[in-house]
Amino acid sequence: MADLKMPELNSVIVAGNLTKDPVFRETSNNTPVVNFHIAANRRYKDSSNQWQEDVCYVGVVAWNKLAESCRNRLKRGSAVLIDGELQSRTFKTDETKSRTIVEIKAKRIQFLNKNSKNDSDKLSVEDVAVSEDNSMEDSSYEDNSFDKFLTDEESDLLNGKASK
Repeated sequence: MADLKMPELNSVIVAGNLTKDPVFRETSNNTPVVNFHIAANRRYKDSSNQWQEDVCYVGVVAWNKLAESCRNRLKRGSAVLIDGELQSRTFKTDETKSRTIVEIKAKRIQFLNKNSKNDSDKLSVEDVAVSEDNSMEDSSYEDNSFDKFLTDEESDLLNGKASK
């Protein structure tokens, strides 16, 4: 039994909307990095058969070309699908206390907002997936089967209509 090895698997896929504009910066050796948080919703029926909604806030970090793509294409409310791995990091707070956070290190980000050809003010995002190496994949197939589960506000966010 001692020879049994656990597989080394660390993979996460999550979809959600950005809670704030992404924060872009460069490290001391000029490596681009972007951080943002998404809100991932989960709908379920409770014990009384009523629909409930739970929100999970998830931190995301992207590096290099992927970070640059995020800086140019994402803003608060943008819908994304993140494919990556969990990572933890520890840092010191102002009071010199150690704090550890767990976030997703993105390997691939699918931009889910629809193109806006008529409105130049809106964020215009191609229907593409961008990987760590900045390769783009065509993703013109659109699956709207989940739309029936969206609230009006979520539907407006996906269609680029941000409520003020």
